[in-house]
Amino acid sequence: MEGEWPSGGELLLYLTVSLLLQGRANTFTINCSGFDQHGVDPAAFQAVFDRKAFRPVINYSIPTHVNISFTLSAILEVIWDNPFISWNPEECVNVNKLTVSAENLWLPDIFIVESMDVDRAPPGLSAYVSSDGRIKYDRPVRVTSICNLDIFYFPFDQQNCTFTFISFLYTVDSMLLGMDKEVWEITDTSRDIIQTQGEWELLGINKATLKMLVGSNVYDQIKFYVAIRRRPRLYVINLLVPSGFLIAIDALSFFLPAESESRAPFKITLLLGYNVFLLLMNDLLPASGTPLISVYFALCLSLMVLSLLETIFITYLLHLATTQPPPMPRWLHSLLLHCTSPMKCCPTASQKGNKGLGLAPANLPGLKEPVELVEKVPGPQEAELNGCPESTRGQQEDEAQKQHLVSLWVQFSHMMDTLLFRLYLIFMATFIISVIILWNT
Repeated sequence: MEGEWPSGGELLLYLTVSLLLQGRANTFTINCSGFDQHGVDPAAFQAVFDRKAFRPVINYSIPTHVNISFTLSAILEVIWDNPFISWNPEECVNVNKLTVSAENLWLPDIFIVESMDVDRAPPGLSAYVSSDGRIKYDRPVRVTSICNLDIFYFPFDQQNCTFTFISFLYTVDSMLLGMDKEVWEITDTSRDIIQTQGEWELLGINKATLKMLVGSNVYDQIKFYVAIRRRPRLYVINLLVPSGFLIAIDALSFFLPAESESRAPFKITLLLGYNVFLLLMNDLLPASGTPLISVYFALCLSLMVLSLLETIFITYLLHLATTQPPPMPRWLHSLLLHCTSPMKCCPTASQKGNKGLGLAPANLPGLKEPVELVEKVPGPQEAELNGCPESTRGQQEDEAQKQHLVSLWVQFSHMMDTLLFRLYLIFMATFIISVIILWNT
């Protein structure tokens, strides 16, 4: 009797240990019985679902490694291991992966520091759970992030944006961040997606693994540097090309005759049309800052205004010359002689007899032929043959001198028109070349 008690006690102890071990095995290994007949049994995962509020580790001194990846199409991919989930695929009708509602699993609180908007990920997402406990969670989310844009070179600008992934709940003692994919893989995937949508072109992605110290807590973080470049084709076609056509037409309008009454109205029409063009295209320009293209438009508008002012000035000179021409100052007369006939240093005898008024229009090379604005009066010999008195002869000389003065002022107006047109072309070419050089840099 006494010898039989120990064997009974050993049997009881053995059963107790077996029950404990069996319970431990149910905690970490999914029971697949019945999967081949009724499909996946939710009760088999209930023990794992009940622990979703806790970090899935056996030893809490060991941090959880979470690997992240993303594409610029706004998909965030997170991968980590859950040691509480495992099953034998051979015993579970060769099931290697399952989709489980993300609400039933522990999820790392990884977010983007630069995000300015609320999380707009669709609710009820699922996660992929593999037989070895690896969980892959893809969360499509649209991120409106802070990115300091330098729009000075718009629309040929290049921007550098930063995306920082971090957890403010788990320190480095609890969670470490890693990379699920290499940076070049992320870059290639994002570049293939961006090529078919949007106005930006991906140049490259770089990363840096940093630590952030908040008080006495240290948090792990991964920072991605994204370099993008704007596709300028839309803005070149809709902004730069029409503006270039208008400014070219304004320059060609200088070839209209200065005496023509249509030059000034034509330039006014161009100026109004350019203002309407700027108002219509204002929505395509950045809402903040002063890009170089705005300076370009302002200078084009200024050139058109200066062109109109030049036309008004020349029209005023021609009107003054044909109605009541003032005496031409000697310095202006000398300048006109120097510009039109630089080989002659002093006037001839016939010019001195003409009171130093200068050359006739036919003797002034390089200028436009003036329009005959004063009726031809008879010369002194014709007046003597007709029996005109001396008073009439003096009046005819005065008329001849006035006609010559009108011709000089008309030639001066044409010379100023040519000079201002050349200055206009030089200024326009200088400013356009400067803008192109700045855009290329």
